[in-house]
Amino acid sequence: MSLKDFFIGMSQNQFLNSAAKKYGLKLGAQSVVAGTNIQEMIQSVKELNAQGISATIDNLGEFVYEEEEALKAKNQILEVIEAIKINDIDAHISLKPTQLGLDIDYEFCRKNLREIVSKAYEYGIFINFDMEDYGHLKPSFDLLDELSKDYDNIGTVIQAYFYESIKNIEKYKDYRLRIVKGAYKEPETVAFQDKKDIDQNFLKLIEYHLLSGKFTSIATHDHRIINHVKQFVQENNIPLDKFEFQMLYGFRKEMQIELAKEGYNFCTYVPFGDDWYGYYMRRLAERPQNMNLVVKQVFNKKTNTVIGVAAGAFLLGRLTKRKKK
Repeated sequence: MSLKDFFIGMSQNQFLNSAAKKYGLKLGAQSVVAGTNIQEMIQSVKELNAQGISATIDNLGEFVYEEEEALKAKNQILEVIEAIKINDIDAHISLKPTQLGLDIDYEFCRKNLREIVSKAYEYGIFINFDMEDYGHLKPSFDLLDELSKDYDNIGTVIQAYFYESIKNIEKYKDYRLRIVKGAYKEPETVAFQDKKDIDQNFLKLIEYHLLSGKFTSIATHDHRIINHVKQFVQENNIPLDKFEFQMLYGFRKEMQIELAKEGYNFCTYVPFGDDWYGYYMRRLAERPQNMNLVVKQVFNKKTNTVIGVAAGAFLLGRLTKRKKK
């Protein structure tokens, strides 16, 4: 099992997800999650704004299979929209349809999304539909299509590792899009497996939308990709107001500030909440080197025990399953 597979497996373990909530952000995630409540998150965004950086806010949530949980998430996001308005911060919303009930009932999810998008539209706030694993791809696009008939303050994400991403970016070229590499474990039947192929397609998608699209959010921590984009926009006379760079909260802070100072639009993806576990593990799966950013906080006497037990339990479970086969 690769390190990436290990962290993805951890992210999908509901028992560990529930256990992690009991420890707050003590497992090292406080460096990449902007607090557990709205007040803490707003303060983090204000600090980013003071450095010329905007934010896209993610109210974290995983494994939502009950209507009560989805309604709670909806109300929390509505509160975030109100907080953005009241505090007059430079921020918009990123959300996952599954958190709002997509795995419960499509119509229930659509109703929740409509309420959120409508309130955001009233305040002039953009809503980004985050894309998840391949199984949720089509219904998520369907929701975007439906709500786009009445609202123009929504956009979505195109994941470069999917073979069909070029088809989707062409279809949604008139939308504000965030382009990413992709963070889930997908089979070779639907997605590229080789990093070189993913990177190549990533650049292809970025260049297409920069030339033909509405507004492009380029989500990467890779300085080589960033330097390529800088050269590309210069050579093709693409205005700076047609795109932005995006990075995750807590990662490559110096580069985020540097790009903003250079005059590029910059947006930080700001997650918050106590349901941080799945998000955190996927960040480690995307780039295991991210462990370096939190290792000092993780490996102390208190949290080493927690992570050791969690990792040991997961690996023991995998080994047990293999023996039974």
